[in-house]
Amino acid sequence: MVDALIFWSAATVYMVITLALAYMGWKRTKKGEDFLLAGRNVNPFIIGLSYGSTFISTSAIVGFGGVAAMWGMGIIWLVMLNIGVGILIAFIVYGPRVRRLGHKLNAVTFPDLMGKIYDSRLLRSTTALLLIVGMPLYAAAVIIGGSRFLETTLEVDFTYAVIGFTALTAMYVIFGGLLAVMYTDAFQGALMIVGMSAIMIITFWLLGGVTDATVALSNLATDPGIPSNYPMGSEGFTGWTSFPTFDSPLWYVMVTQIIMGVGIGVLAQPQLIVRYMTAKDAKSLNRAIPIGGLFIFLTTGVAYTVGALSNVYFFREENQLAIEIAGNRDAIMPLYIDSAMPDIVVVIFLLTLLAAAMSTLSSLFHTMGSAAGTDLWRQVKYSMAKRKGSLKELDEAPSLKVNRIATLLIIVVTLVLALQLPGDIVAIATAMFMGLCAAAFLPMLTYGLFFKRPSKIAAMSSMIVGAIVWFFWAAFIYTKDSVVFELCQILFDKDSLLGDPWMNIDPLVIAVPASVLALVIGWAIEHAVRKDDSDEPQDA
Repeated sequence: MVDALIFWSAATVYMVITLALAYMGWKRTKKGEDFLLAGRNVNPFIIGLSYGSTFISTSAIVGFGGVAAMWGMGIIWLVMLNIGVGILIAFIVYGPRVRRLGHKLNAVTFPDLMGKIYDSRLLRSTTALLLIVGMPLYAAAVIIGGSRFLETTLEVDFTYAVIGFTALTAMYVIFGGLLAVMYTDAFQGALMIVGMSAIMIITFWLLGGVTDATVALSNLATDPGIPSNYPMGSEGFTGWTSFPTFDSPLWYVMVTQIIMGVGIGVLAQPQLIVRYMTAKDAKSLNRAIPIGGLFIFLTTGVAYTVGALSNVYFFREENQLAIEIAGNRDAIMPLYIDSAMPDIVVVIFLLTLLAAAMSTLSSLFHTMGSAAGTDLWRQVKYSMAKRKGSLKELDEAPSLKVNRIATLLIIVVTLVLALQLPGDIVAIATAMFMGLCAAAFLPMLTYGLFFKRPSKIAAMSSMIVGAIVWFFWAAFIYTKDSVVFELCQILFDKDSLLGDPWMNIDPLVIAVPASVLALVIGWAIEHAVRKDDSDEPQDA
């Protein structure tokens, strides 16, 4: 257990800085659009760090660090996709178009952007509703990740940790809006870089250097002390420095869920897409690229490497693997840090973890609250005005008060969900949400950004089919997700309706092609309707 005096001294400094930045954001948040887009003139350095710290949360550090401890360093491929897709393609290909169209159409949220690109109120409200339904699971997983570490290192009751952690984050999101979120994100991101770098250096020092540590990890798979019933042994596990056997259950999970699901799903994350619209111009986005890329390389690369190497440490100290001692995948990284690191590093890591969780969580709260307080509320106001016949008097400007109330309500719902979810959920919930976003939003977003006169029918078909196919596959086929939903077990008394290899293939692999196909069919239908209308004889 970390020394309480050291922790609370460091935590006090951390909180003073965080609240000071939140206060700065609050002072500059005067109207609804400020709450939503931070004035559309954010510094590139802040954009890069905010984007990175929003993207990388406790899910990457705790959840995927635990995955690396169990399945090995094959997960490093995810770092490559995080940088190549999540930074380079995102900022070079998608970012400038999102920023330009967002400014041109005066869009203030991701659902608002989609609705205005396709000139469809229904699409905007449906996108917002899907966000509000799907995002709380991810947000709850982030809360759990941060709270589990508080529970492990400070012996704080898990329930109290969840409530306190959520309340602290909620305070500056509700009052400061996106500007407070991005200011605090930048500070928290800088802290994450320092903390993760220190952990990497000390880990290699403890294990005898880079070469000795890597060789020891490689040899660990053949050590006679490793139990024959190691959890991954029968599923394609070949060692901590090698990739799982091709076509094995573990190979499918590693490739389709962990690497592809998270690596590709990042392109369609609404809380990240909004960051593009805060930039003054395309040059600001370009200047944010090296900052975001370095951040992700240092944070995810360290988490995945240290997670795998924790097995070497525990095997030397306790003659057991990390999962045997921790008992829970999400407890591996916190236990390793608490066991191996000096108090000051444990404190830095604790604050790093809090920073990672708070930066991501604040963005998720803001995104969900904006979807409810701006997009859904606009639809409600429009429907009421239409019934009263007063559409000409309708004011659809974002309301600061409504957004704050909606954000508060969303936070309460997420808090309740976090208290109900089982353990060992952090990495799974992250991959699930990113897969859902890729299936429901990515084809529609890409089509809308890169094609003129995009089809409303195509967009709506793509989103609905992608979401439905993803949910069906997650709930009834893919066992890693179906055991979370429990619907298949309740209805059919089994975890999957199909056997190998389908039960090990992530929903993203099935749902994204289905979403693209639905988009093409929808486009063909609308194109045919337009052609028929144009071929009809016109009255003289």
